[in-house]
Amino acid sequence: MNAFMDSLGAAHFAMSDRLRRSQASVLDMFGLGPHERAFQVISSGPHCRLRRYDGPEAAMSLLIVPAPIKRPYIWDLSPSVSAVRYCLDHGLRVYLLEWMPPLDGDGRAGLDEYAGEAIAGCVAAVSGDAHRARPFLMGHSIGGTLAAIFCALEPQMVRGLVLLGAPLCFERASSRFRDALVSMVPSTLAETGVIPGSLLSQASAAASLETFLWSRWVDGALSLADPSALDTHARIERWALDEVALPAKLVSQIVQWLYCENQLYRGTLSVRGKTVGPSDMRTPTLAIVNTADEIGPLASVMPFLEKMPTTDTQVIECPGEVGVAMQHLAALAGRQAFARVWPQIISWLQAHSGPATQEPAAGPTDGQALSQAASLQRRD
Repeated sequence: MNAFMDSLGAAHFAMSDRLRRSQASVLDMFGLGPHERAFQVISSGPHCRLRRYDGPEAAMSLLIVPAPIKRPYIWDLSPSVSAVRYCLDHGLRVYLLEWMPPLDGDGRAGLDEYAGEAIAGCVAAVSGDAHRARPFLMGHSIGGTLAAIFCALEPQMVRGLVLLGAPLCFERASSRFRDALVSMVPSTLAETGVIPGSLLSQASAAASLETFLWSRWVDGALSLADPSALDTHARIERWALDEVALPAKLVSQIVQWLYCENQLYRGTLSVRGKTVGPSDMRTPTLAIVNTADEIGPLASVMPFLEKMPTTDTQVIECPGEVGVAMQHLAALAGRQAFARVWPQIISWLQAHSGPATQEPAAGPTDGQALSQAASLQRRD
């Protein structure tokens, strides 16, 4: 990744971000822009803000943790393809942690801030919103990885964890994407500044042309005969242009600590002064794995679940499908996923709901995050 920056320069990629977002805006004229469910921002912090979606009161609360790469409306792509709306329609109160792009020069936030402080503050805010019980966490891709790290840090603060295509084990040969990414990155990465989103997209494509290029073309061709599939494909392609920069420190730690050194699986990952791994994960966990996905395949999930001390884990495998552009997104945008997988997710959440009046328990390391969330709510 340093090679990309050295050869072309950060300014080039920052300009590329703006160009790609402009291209996305052009597609809005064809009705492909985001059409999200109404929401309120109930708290905010230096790296994120917390959305609460409009909907009826519900006993169960769900906090969605998107991947920090690109915008979160992939969770609410259109009225007919929306994980947010599906959960609202099936009796959940839905919240979403929206990652905020770092300002120029503000690249010093890492896993402490993202997997620790930001998620802790949002979980506390959700639990405190109208005296709600502990929420469930749900995360996709690296957002799910961040959510899992938080659950290892503070297992008592959530009811359960749902992972969608989220890798937890980064051993050699666990995925072709992992091996390619590790082989191309330098031994050290800069931990200052901001990394443009288009650079991250280019690095990802270089690591897996099949996932980020060839399969998208094939999916587009296969979608031509199905207007509904073609509409979803086009909306995802528009979303893929909506680049978001990330702090260099976060990217460096994800690449080095997770992908290269596999610290989370090996139990040597230090976040907020605590070393965590599978043995710290006592949270009931449901993992959704797409068998056609190279980013979060079964081999990147199952070994971690098998090392967890709880037996309350479940894996649901689902096949790839047409119309999702990238199979890594099938759980969030696939018609078959909403028809066959999401009913099972809702059933799992209901089975783990427990007493609706159960109160959250704050661990000794949560005080700062809980106080921060409370003060943010007061300022709002």
